[in-house]
Amino acid sequence: MSKVTDFFQKVSENVIFVLVFLAVVVFMFLIAYMAEKLIQKKNGTKDKIFNTRKTAMIGMFSAISMVLMLFEFPLPFLAPPFYELDASELPVLICGFAFGPVAAVITEFCKILLKLLFRSTSTAFVGELANFAIGCSLILPATIIYHFKKKKKIAMIGCIIGTLCITIFGTLFNALYLLPAFSKLYGMDLGLIIDMGTKINRHITGITTFVIFAVAPINLIKGGAISILTMLVYKPLSPILKEGHNR
Repeated sequence: MSKVTDFFQKVSENVIFVLVFLAVVVFMFLIAYMAEKLIQKKNGTKDKIFNTRKTAMIGMFSAISMVLMLFEFPLPFLAPPFYELDASELPVLICGFAFGPVAAVITEFCKILLKLLFRSTSTAFVGELANFAIGCSLILPATIIYHFKKKKKIAMIGCIIGTLCITIFGTLFNALYLLPAFSKLYGMDLGLIIDMGTKINRHITGITTFVIFAVAPINLIKGGAISILTMLVYKPLSPILKEGHNR
């Protein structure tokens, strides 16, 4: 109960940032919803966006993803320790391949919500917003492209484009919003964050070089790794996941 209380206390302390977070969630959901409707029109299908089975699978994948999110590890040879990798996008991408981009975005959001309820936030919600938005920048392109034509080759193309998107979007989002927001909310001079990067890589001299040499490689590694793992495990799981999907 104290964790739930702590969560709502954090929310009240960072109302504006939480509102920005929710606006990003709504924006990503609308993109997914419009894309799914367009896919249905193109494929001549009228499947329900939600049904009982899909809702249950979203819940299951959200829980698995939340657990994986708890196992984070830094890459100290690339970036400061507050940048950590996890495999939580793997279940989200699998869910998106099986049930569509809307299911993927909702799974991504539920993962963050579950994590906050169990562990609250240690980054004033900056880390959670980064995880959601940057995760969606991988998940949405990959699932949207795949659902236009469900073939292995198209899935690979979707994953490659998704990896490029997470690398580019993650780099820009960190430079333009996340790092300044983190600095402001924590009262930490942005120069100190840059200095942490400089100690790892002497080529890091400012925010631009910080995101190019530290943030971009991490997102590239994450996108590539999640994509490869998804391609390896999705096909064997696909018949089980889709059983009864159209009933």
